[in-house]
Order: sequence, then C-alpha cells, then structure tokens
Amino acid sequence: MPFYRAVGEIPPKRHTQHRTPTGSLYYEELMGEEGFSSNSSLLYHVNIPSAVVEYRAWELPDQSLIPNHPLLPRHLSTHKLFEEDDSGVDAVTGRRLLLGNGDVRISYVVADAPSPLYRNGIGDECLFVEEGGASVETVFGDLEVASGDYVIVPRATTFRVVPRGRVRIYVIEANSHIGPPKRYLSRFGQLLEHAPYCERDLRLTTDPRVVTTDEPVDVYIKHRGNGGGGIAGTVHTVPHHPFDVVGWDGGLYPYVFNVRDFEPITGRVHQPPPVHQVFEGHNFVICNFVPRKVDYHPLAIPVPYYHSNVDSDEVMFYVAGDYEARKGSGIGPGSISLHPGGHAHGPQPGAYEKAIGAEFFDELAVMVDTFRPLDLGEAARASDDGVYAYSWTQGPQ
Repeated sequence: MPFYRAVGEIPPKRHTQHRTPTGSLYYEELMGEEGFSSNSSLLYHVNIPSAVVEYRAWELPDQSLIPNHPLLPRHLSTHKLFEEDDSGVDAVTGRRLLLGNGDVRISYVVADAPSPLYRNGIGDECLFVEEGGASVETVFGDLEVASGDYVIVPRATTFRVVPRGRVRIYVIEANSHIGPPKRYLSRFGQLLEHAPYCERDLRLTTDPRVVTTDEPVDVYIKHRGNGGGGIAGTVHTVPHHPFDVVGWDGGLYPYVFNVRDFEPITGRVHQPPPVHQVFEGHNFVICNFVPRKVDYHPLAIPVPYYHSNVDSDEVMFYVAGDYEARKGSGIGPGSISLHPGGHAHGPQPGAYEKAIGAEFFDELAVMVDTFRPLDLGEAARASDDGVYAYSWTQGPQ
C-alpha cells in the first residue's frame, strides 16, 4: 500500500535513538521492498527482531505439481476437499495446493484452529475469505475479516489467522508483490477517479499489540529453496514474541478490501475482463465479478463471447450467485474452472441465447489470469470432476 501511515510510538526522525521509559533502546527494523528502492516501513521492537534460539525444518504440505497434460479445461470442487467434521485445521499448515507455476500458487483451506505464527519470505499473499470470519493478527496490528474480504499481506510480514468458528479461505501466494493495477494509480501512488475502488474502501490495522512475554515461540517461514527454484519451510524458535512493536511508520503494511465495495465498470456491450481487475502481481492479475447491471445495447448478448486465452490461463473461483455463462456445467459456489491457454472457451450451450434481454447478473467470483501455464497440485487432482471438458458437447465421442 503506497500511502504513509504512522502508528504508535515513533521518534521524530528515522534511524535515531528511540528509548523506552526506563532508558533502554527500542530496536528499529526496516522492512522494505526491492532492495531499499521501493515501499518500506520502520518498526520499533522491544526486543532484537533477528534473535533465534532454535530452528528445524518445516515439512510443507504436498507442493507437487504436474502439467495439465493432456491439455484440458477443468472443473475443481473445493468444497469436497474438507469434510464438515474436519477439525483442528489451521489456515497456514492446512492449505491444500490447487494450482501453481513459477509466479503464483493457489490453495484452499477450511480452518477452525488458530494458525502458528507465519511469515511468507517468497512473496505477498492475498487471502480471500469465502465464508466465515477470523482475526488476522500481524506485527503491524490486527485485522478483523469476514466473508468477501481480501487480505493483502506483504512479503515477510509475521502474522497468524485466528478463526471465528469455521472459515473458508482461497489463498493466492505470489512470488512477487501484489497491489492495485498500475493504470488505476497516479504517478505518486494515489488511486485515480476512474479506479473501481479508492482508499476509503480499504480497512487498515489496529494499533499493534505489544506482547512482552519471555516465553519462546515458533515462527513458521516459507522461503525459497529445495533446489530448482522450489520452496521450502523452516521453523525458527525465537526467544520473545515477535508482536513486540511499540510503533511503526511507512508505506508498507497489510490491509483489507471487501469485494462488495468494488464498483463494477459496465457498458452498452460486453466489457472485457480487464475492467474487473482488482489487483496484480508479476505475471498474473486478480479480477472479481460482482453483481452488476449488464450490457444495455438493444442487440447486446450479455454473457461473454467465446474467447481464446492466447497468453494466459484463466482460473475462476465461484463464490455466490447464479453464474449465467456456466449454467448446465455443474459449476456452483465453491467451484473452480480452469480454462488453459490454447483452448477457446465461453458460455455453456444455451446460455448465449438465454442471456439476451438480461439486465442484471447476480454473481460473485474471483478470477486469476496467469501469463505462464498453471500446473495441477494435489488438491486439483483430488477435486477434478473429470467431465467438464465435455460440457460444451454431449460427452466423449
């Protein structure tokens, strides 16, 4: 997030002495992007933030990926991945990998237990709350989240997720940073008038909670490693709780945006997917489709035209409503459709004609378009219905 905030107790000038009431020094930590050349924040800790007393390997959940070969469009059913009576699952170690490539990994989890303290050292995370609620506790302060919220967590932020009951979370992990589309921003970083949301729509953290316990705690870290550009996990046991920040300032911090605050851009004829964009990372974009008035040209066909993703794979996560273009395909809330580059796709048979005359679509979905092919994770292999590719015909010939 590009705009400056100052929270809690900070000294008048950066990189100068900041003392506790008893006269000892607070420890300043610079958290910055792109090698001191982009957004950053300064955090003031009670204890040394780099202290470690023990470490061990964290065996990550299955991160294996296999090519989408033979090339097929696919329907994945995320609601089949977790049983209703599953308990003790947390939003960090319980994630199941659906899709991934060298730029982004997409996972799903249904959690009811607090997660361990966690830090993603590879890239930013976007947590989309499908259903339920949670507290996202961070070193910057806390965020209360519920259905429809996107939580943007910058790389290397220490945080944990504490569910309120059961919470369903769709997780987008980048190998880069995630932020608003550049075309929505001024050269100074302010959201422009033509953007479909503005700074007023963003929810920011509370003041940080200063936890001063001297009991060691574990921090789970996801990081680069394991050879060949893979990922690995390590647990650092630290001597003091990392939530010991008395104040911070800067332009890098987590925030929340609710999908229902997105103002849809509509037109007389069908608008292309970029008008639905909400965030972007390196080599991928995140879009959302919200309830909206649809095309109002007298001869308009409101559902999408058939299209080939020449440069991208398209992943649509269906959250709620009645998705007109997919009627008859078996897709519903909790479904994911994967339409890979090289395959033309569009409305299911009959949807093209039935949409004529429609004035409003009641649908809610989150779309990720990637510019490198996506491979299939274990959760995709476990939840693929195996027949979606035939949904534009009568079945295998």
